[in-house]
Amino acid sequence: MSPAAHAAAPDLSDYRSALASVIENTIAPAAGEVDRTGAYPRPAMDALGAAGVLSLLSSTEVNGAGGSLADAADVVEQIAAACGSTAMVVLMHYAAVAVLEVHGPREIRTAVARGEHVSSLALSEAGSRSHFWVPRGTATAAGDGVRLDAAKSWITSAGEADSYVWSSRPVSADGPMTLWLVPSDASGLRTAGPFDGLGLRGNGSNPVTADDVVVPAGSRLGDDGAGLDIALATALPTFLVGNAAFSIGLMEALLGEAAAHLTRTRLEHLDQTMAQQPISRAEFARLRTRADEARAFLADTLGALGSGRADATLRVLQVKAVAAEAASEVADGVMRLCGGSAFRKELGVERRFRDSLAARVMAPTTDALRDFVGRASLGLPLFDEVGA
Repeated sequence: MSPAAHAAAPDLSDYRSALASVIENTIAPAAGEVDRTGAYPRPAMDALGAAGVLSLLSSTEVNGAGGSLADAADVVEQIAAACGSTAMVVLMHYAAVAVLEVHGPREIRTAVARGEHVSSLALSEAGSRSHFWVPRGTATAAGDGVRLDAAKSWITSAGEADSYVWSSRPVSADGPMTLWLVPSDASGLRTAGPFDGLGLRGNGSNPVTADDVVVPAGSRLGDDGAGLDIALATALPTFLVGNAAFSIGLMEALLGEAAAHLTRTRLEHLDQTMAQQPISRAEFARLRTRADEARAFLADTLGALGSGRADATLRVLQVKAVAAEAASEVADGVMRLCGGSAFRKELGVERRFRDSLAARVMAPTTDALRDFVGRASLGLPLFDEVGA
């Protein structure tokens, strides 16, 4: 996992102001409806594209913002505090763009930089137990093109993004994986849905099946068989760091709701607010500290990447698990602190509680990451399956 792509970004103050406006005027007002109906946040994505937010990781060479991974994490955190579904769509776009910036065609990179092209990762497959590093889908030479066949278990923005960074077994080379740029409207792609689940209901996560999908041979991203190395160097750091920022954004919103509840709710028989009760204060302090621990870990991870520290890879493998578990704990604690009020949808506490659980099971899951951390710490290969 190379830190080379995470240099300091240029001044992005105008873009940050535009982001704040989109969150206030478009994302936050629609968050409850997105969750209730499971509708994809198309108006939010259009507004983010127009504001330049979707081009954050695009290089200045193609008129992008030239932002850093730290900038991307900040964006995801801010959006997640308002709407987890929209934040996850943006995060997966950033993870895909990290690959496209290094290996994608210039015309697609330019479209991303204009805010006119949304991409997403298509790595997890049915039957793999979320082991994205062991693709089951195939890529077969077909005349001047390549035929792709696969059953992707989950793709964020499925049927909504303009393209997917798609994984398969190699065509002919050694190696575990090859990556492809696949248009979402390619003939032979079928999207299931709509999603009707527990959390992140509006991020368009659905299974996608490829049946005799033929793409040009030039759609390959990097060398045949080199897909895992590319994913580890580009997409995975962006996804893991961004996922941690996502969890932190949820925690900040939850703690804000808890603080408001504790300070406005009075115990009439004591003539005090809940904030004046030592037990409530102590529990809030515990949850506040858990969120701050996750934030400090994320800051240290970004510092390790930016400086090329020897433990940068280890921190990247740890950060999603650290933040996801903290978010689950904080969300549960806030539900308890706020009592019956937390179960009312208008507060947004129970929505964020449901959204906070999703990060634990998104591949690589907390359990998988802990195994990676153990392997990395003990000098073992990360992936027995591929002999990495």
